[in-house]
Amino acid sequence: MSEEAFPGPIQVPLSIAKEWEKRYQDDTTVEDSKNKVKSYLIPRESLEKVLQLNTEAVRAYIGINDQNEKTLLFVGAQYDKETGKYIDVYGQSSQQNKSAESAEDVVYDGTRPSPPY
Repeated sequence: MSEEAFPGPIQVPLSIAKEWEKRYQDDTTVEDSKNKVKSYLIPRESLEKVLQLNTEAVRAYIGINDQNEKTLLFVGAQYDKETGKYIDVYGQSSQQNKSAESAEDVVYDGTRPSPPY
């Protein structure tokens, strides 16, 4: 993907995000220094969307997207006093044609790894 297309879609269905996260967890390849991701270019819109969830924190999951690039997936995180742990809080799809019943939870992406971006 070129930088001209940055950031691309920032909403990722939760089901796809879970696939990306699993790909990353299952990846047992050893990275050499020329391929190792050192940073991520993050679109402001992704951060603004996750901050609009008005949670106490933001969690970033690591995944591998459909272009085989490592990516960060952002969700809100709210402290649960009963469990003493932060729980994930997801956004809602902003697609106009979806009914409330079929609305799917989303996480926020749009990041690009550096290198190469």
